[in-house]
Amino acid sequence: MELTKTISLAVNSSPADEPVLSRTPRSNRDVPQQLGGFSTLAQGLDYAARGVTGFNFYTGRGALDVVLTYSELRSKALCTARKLLSSGLKRLDRVAIVAETNADFMITFFACQYAGLVPCPVPYSMYIGGKESYVTRIAGMMKAAHAHAIVTPAEMLDSAQAAADAAGVALVLTHDDVASLPESMTKLHGFSADDVAYIQYSSGSTSAPKGVLISQRAIMANAKGMHFDGMKLRNDDRAFSWLPLYHDMGLVGFCLAPMLAQVTVDYLATTAFARRPALWLKLMAENRSTISFSPTFGYDLAARRINGEAVSLDLSAWRIAGIGGDMVRPDVLKAFADTLSVSKFSPTSFLPSYGMAESTLAISFAGADLPVRVDRVSRAAIRSQQKAVPMVDGDDEVARSFVICGKAIEGHVMQVRNEAGVVLGEREIGRIYVSGPSLMSCYFNNEEATAEAIGSDGFLDTGDMGYVLNGEIVITGRVKDLILHNGRNIWPQDIEWSAEQLPELKSGDVAAFAVEGQDGDDEVVVLVECRTSDVASQESLRRDVAKIVHQSAGVDCSILLVAPRSLPFTSSGKLSRNGARQKYLAGEIDVFAAH
Repeated sequence: MELTKTISLAVNSSPADEPVLSRTPRSNRDVPQQLGGFSTLAQGLDYAARGVTGFNFYTGRGALDVVLTYSELRSKALCTARKLLSSGLKRLDRVAIVAETNADFMITFFACQYAGLVPCPVPYSMYIGGKESYVTRIAGMMKAAHAHAIVTPAEMLDSAQAAADAAGVALVLTHDDVASLPESMTKLHGFSADDVAYIQYSSGSTSAPKGVLISQRAIMANAKGMHFDGMKLRNDDRAFSWLPLYHDMGLVGFCLAPMLAQVTVDYLATTAFARRPALWLKLMAENRSTISFSPTFGYDLAARRINGEAVSLDLSAWRIAGIGGDMVRPDVLKAFADTLSVSKFSPTSFLPSYGMAESTLAISFAGADLPVRVDRVSRAAIRSQQKAVPMVDGDDEVARSFVICGKAIEGHVMQVRNEAGVVLGEREIGRIYVSGPSLMSCYFNNEEATAEAIGSDGFLDTGDMGYVLNGEIVITGRVKDLILHNGRNIWPQDIEWSAEQLPELKSGDVAAFAVEGQDGDDEVVVLVECRTSDVASQESLRRDVAKIVHQSAGVDCSILLVAPRSLPFTSSGKLSRNGARQKYLAGEIDVFAAH
C-alpha cells in the first residue's frame, strides 16, 4: 500500500521543489476534545477525523517521514476495509497483521474495525534466534487465533509465508497486495458496542500462545480510565512512543487511547530506539512532547546513551513520564532524573503504573504530578512473615524498596489474596486479583486457560505478587518467578538487582531462576552476561556476583557466565526468566565459566 503524504506533490516536481513535511498540530481548534462517550473504536475514529490531529512517523535518523491525520486514517481505512472484504474474508474472520511501526499497520487495523474483521497484531521483529524462531512464534499465534489471513510488509513476506504455511493459513497479503484489490460493494458491517475489538497476544507466550480477546466495551472503559484517572489528559497534550504496536502498552496506550482522545502521537520505531535510545529524548524535546511511557529499562538505556547531549535538550514540557511493563526500579528513575535535570526534566513527571493485556492495559496509576513514592521494608519480614514491615534505616542487605503504583482506575477493584483465596490486610503479601469492565472477555478458544485466570466471582488472577498500602497497590514480583529455597520464598529480582550493582554489569545482564534439585528443593541458578574474554577477570566477576548475592539474598547459587545478548526478553522488553531457564535446561546457553 503506497502511502500518500499529507503534502501533495506536483507532477514531475524535482526533489528540490518537494515541500517539507509538516507534523500534525498538537490540538484541534474547531473540534472540542471528547474524552469518552464512544461505543466503538470506529466511532471514536469518526469523531477524531473531524479534526487535524493524527499520527507522525519518524525515521531512524530522526527525520519526519510520514504524516497521517485521523481524517486520512479514516478514509484510507474505509477503502482498505472494502478491499479486504473483496479477498473473500467474512465478518468476524481473524486477520493477523504484522505490526510494524508505520501507517500501513494503523490503516489495516482500523480497516478491520470498519469491516467487522478481528485484527490480531503480531510482532515485527526477528528476535534472537533468527528467522526460524520468528516463524515459529508467528505460526503459533496464527494457529491459536484460527487466523484466516495475514497482512505483512513486503520485506517480511518470506517469513510471513512460512509462518502461514505452518499454521495452515492460506491467504497471505502484503500491503501492496491489499492496495491492488478491488473494493467490495458489500455494505460494511462493523462492530457494535457488544462485539470484539481485537485479539492481543501477551508477551512471553511462544510455545502455547494465549490470545487475549478484548471487547469494544473493555477498550472504551480502559481508555476512559487512562484519560481521566491516569494522565488527566489536556487539549494540548502531544504523545511520543517507540513502544512496539503488537504489545498492549504500545497498541492501547499509544495508538487506540490517544486516538479516542484526538491526541497527536509521534512515533519512532522500536528498532530505531534500540539503535539510538537518545533519539527518543531529542525528538521529544523538538516536538515539545508531553506524554511518553517506557518500561524501566528504556529510561536506563536512554540515560546511559544521552551523554553530554542532555544539556542541549529542553524536556520541560514532558509532564507524564510513565513507567510500566515491569516492576518499577526507583534507582533507575533517580539516575534518569539526575542525568536529565540539565534538560529541565522534572522528577515529578514520573507516573508509576500497573497493568497487563488481560485488563486491556491499565489497572492503576500512582497519580500525576506527584513525586515517586517508595516504600522501604524489611527483607527479613518478607521472608519469614510474608509481610511488608516498614524499615526506615538499614542498607540494601536488610531492606528492600518498592515503588507504590497507585489505586485502581474507576470501576475496577484490586484485591490481594493468600493461597486459600482469603483477602489479606494491608502490608500482607499475596497474589493480586482485579475485576472491572476492562477485563478481557476470555483467552480466545481456550476455555481451560480462561477458567484458570478468571474465577466465578469475576476476578482475574494477575499472576503477580504484591500488597496494599493505604488503598494503593505495591508490586513485589511474579508468582511463577518465585524461588522456593530451604523453605524460603526468594524473589529473583532481589538477586538480579543486587548483582547488577557491580560496575561490570548493567540492567538486564542477570537472570535468576530455580531448577529442581535432587532433594526436590529449588537450586538457584544465576546467568550473568560477561563481556570479557580474560579468564582472570571472568573468575573475579563470578566471585563478586556470588558474594553480593549471598549478602543480599542469603542464598548460595550456581553462577554461570554467559555470552553477551544470551538472555531472552519478552516483546515488552522484560527479562524472560522462564525463557532463560528453558534455554539453560536445553543446553542452548553459551557458558563461559561456571561454579
